[in-house]
Amino acid sequence: MTKKTLEKRIVRYGELVPCKTAFIDTHTPGSDQKENFTIIGAGVSESPDQHVHIRETPGFNIGAAGQPPKCTNSLHTHRTAEVFFVQKGTWRFFWGIDGKDGEFVAKEGDLFNIPTGIFRGFENIGEEYGMIMAVLGGNDAGGGVIWAPHVIQTAKEHGLILAETGRLYDTKKGESLPDGVNPMPLLTAEELAAFPVVNERDVIPHYVARYLDIKAMGNKETVQVLGEHGMLKDRPGFEIDFLQEGQKGLGESYRSDQHEVFMVHDGYWKIQVDGESAILAPGDTCAVPPNAERSIQPNVSGTTGLFLIRSTNDEAGYTQGA
Repeated sequence: MTKKTLEKRIVRYGELVPCKTAFIDTHTPGSDQKENFTIIGAGVSESPDQHVHIRETPGFNIGAAGQPPKCTNSLHTHRTAEVFFVQKGTWRFFWGIDGKDGEFVAKEGDLFNIPTGIFRGFENIGEEYGMIMAVLGGNDAGGGVIWAPHVIQTAKEHGLILAETGRLYDTKKGESLPDGVNPMPLLTAEELAAFPVVNERDVIPHYVARYLDIKAMGNKETVQVLGEHGMLKDRPGFEIDFLQEGQKGLGESYRSDQHEVFMVHDGYWKIQVDGESAILAPGDTCAVPPNAERSIQPNVSGTTGLFLIRSTNDEAGYTQGA
């Protein structure tokens, strides 16, 4: 691997390209200020304007949402696992068909492996622009977003129509559905009734990992945050480890037959891949292909934290939970 090749596999936080027309709630008041980012894989964007930083899919997709205070991401669900972690800010997560089944507040570094098959939304309740990262299972990220019916209906009132093909059309720009293409059908009452109802007691103990707990568990050695033996037990086609200064083995070279993605939360990290090196800053992402020789270690002393997402041989699908 050359230096140039390594740099192409790094997505810098300061160079993320936002899309403000990615989803059906783009024009909906309260959600019209959000920015969406597709970091690895094509993701689930409904807009042809979405910029994709790294198209290669390692068995999962990684995206992000940037939102100013009081901006909300509308209720939706996916067919595969969706794991969030807060890069910046304070966020309220809520879930249920009407968003009232449960909620909790997540701080920076907290990780949420939200159960698949329930509607979820999130809101920046902090005082500054916030950023939340998301890992979606599967190379196709589950094949698209499933929206709560009222989200589709409200979007239409503000000029956006989602086609059955998963593409958005903006009537404010004079766009209309092509001949032979129908609008995305709304979920029926029977379909909605099949969605599970879960509250905070069902969700928080089994699907939420707090950053301070993650750091404490990983004080001396790498901790698996999500995985078969993780703090959050699941096998959705990927696993997530947490690295920080002081852990055994940091800086040692190794190879893996799986894709690995390094996402920095705190501090500055030096990564080496096949003899080439780079410095990763908070918010930066680096995708390392299978069988390359690699090492990772903090570059300077201080507060450090890095999430390592690794593909597995498990089939992408629903979260399994505890």
